[in-house]
Amino acid sequence: MKQALLDRYDGTRRWIPEAIPDGLAYDLDGPLLRITGMFRGFVEGPPELAADGLDDLIARQCAYFAARGEGFEWKTRAHDRPADLPARLERAGFVAEEPETVLVGVAEELLGDAPLPGGVTIRQVSAREDLRAIAEMESAVWGEDWSWLAGDLARRVRDGGTDVLVAEAGGLVVSAAWLVRKPGTGFAGLWGGSTLPEWRGRGIYRALVARRARLAVASGVEYLQVDASEDSRPILRRLGLHEITRTTPYVWDAAHAR
Repeated sequence: MKQALLDRYDGTRRWIPEAIPDGLAYDLDGPLLRITGMFRGFVEGPPELAADGLDDLIARQCAYFAARGEGFEWKTRAHDRPADLPARLERAGFVAEEPETVLVGVAEELLGDAPLPGGVTIRQVSAREDLRAIAEMESAVWGEDWSWLAGDLARRVRDGGTDVLVAEAGGLVVSAAWLVRKPGTGFAGLWGGSTLPEWRGRGIYRALVARRARLAVASGVEYLQVDASEDSRPILRRLGLHEITRTTPYVWDAAHAR
């Protein structure tokens, strides 16, 4: 089953939406997909790249984003080839961020009952004040400025394909998560899921997964995919998702563009 899920997942990696959201641009450079217009650029490749000419391909992406004066992320997976892709990226000035585990599950199998702790409610949101509250919560969780997230989520909601949920207690956002569909692939991503430290371990994350699974199934999504931290990975495995690979973002900092 793992290989079948991995093959399906790999087939979504260079997905381009039929309707490009305002402010975003998708373009192909040989085997690579480039996305611009987000908080930083993004490069995605297939699971196998030709070793010959790969260093030139990497250098071309750096030159492209340097001309734009911005940094970007090159997303790698543990099963990608050639195996020395991470080393090549590091030689080009990329820095590895924390690796995560990629898990995939069948959406209909993730609908189980997930009770919330007393006083906690979940609702779907789109208003600016709610999205700003999410950004403030994320900033508190991660200890850095996530104010950009409010605008990013507002664009995603406006352009369709993204449902944003918050878990609240006494009017305070204690957790938030969103469902991002990839129409035509059968997949949707479970993103977010951060929870304030004092509210962890109470089933909120599990409940947000179940609510998003219901939304996914209702819109015809077959598979749900997560890039999970070590905190989330055991919960997702217990819920029935399957580990298929590891992913490590390699980031080329905007400072290189100066």
